[in-house]
Amino acid sequence: MIHLLLDPLQFAFMQRGLVAAVLVGVICAVMGTWVILRGMAFLGDAMAHAILPGVAIAWILGGNILIGALVAAIAVALGIGVLSKGGTVKEDTAIGILFAAALALGVAIMSSIRTYAADLSHLLFGNVLGVSDKDLLLTAIVGAVVLIVIVLFWKPLLVLSFDPVLATTLRLNTGFLRNLMLVLLALTVVVSLQTVGVGLAAAMLITPAATAFLLVRRLVPMMLVAAAIGAASAVIGLYASWWLNIVSGSAIVIVATLFFLLAFAFSPRRGALAKR
Repeated sequence: MIHLLLDPLQFAFMQRGLVAAVLVGVICAVMGTWVILRGMAFLGDAMAHAILPGVAIAWILGGNILIGALVAAIAVALGIGVLSKGGTVKEDTAIGILFAAALALGVAIMSSIRTYAADLSHLLFGNVLGVSDKDLLLTAIVGAVVLIVIVLFWKPLLVLSFDPVLATTLRLNTGFLRNLMLVLLALTVVVSLQTVGVGLAAAMLITPAATAFLLVRRLVPMMLVAAAIGAASAVIGLYASWWLNIVSGSAIVIVATLFFLLAFAFSPRRGALAKR
């Protein structure tokens, strides 16, 4: 039995993939907790698709696609903040406009690349086994930045998430905090690009956090449980993809979804069976 766990680890690419998957699982789960609390699930999905222009341009120029995705994600995040500033345009409207525009631009650029269907297909579902040392380092740095900023701005973000009126009363810079949240979300989406891809990035943001929401009530325990679920989903999904010969990103998300369904059914306080 033990050889089932150890055999894949003989390969360096599997070791890098496992570390990258766990990092992404934890970072997405922690950031996803804020996304769940603030009702930003649609934004997570939109941001995942809005990075396509940056990825396509980086591919054409021969640059690092993660850096291209990072630039595009931050640009879209700040654009949403500018358009929705002052309430002239509602935030969800700004998200819809920029999401559609960025997606259309990305598809237009990608369609100009003859081999885009084959060369960029891994962007949709991830390619965690193709993680290089440079990609792993970039993932670790960006993930560390996200977690450190969350710790530094913990109290203001907490107030803004639970009581925006109180945040305004306390004269917190709510505009800055909203833009900061958007940028952190953009960074998190970019981190998950290599592991689960554009199509499934939102799932790793939402599903572990939603599972934790069913199991615990307090914010810090919710983050810890979500991080544990995200990491476990990454490890189990990666091994499943290895032994079943399926796409790693899809396997990771399927495992995370199974955890959610178990919590939905059997959660002591909020599960469907407990309510009955």
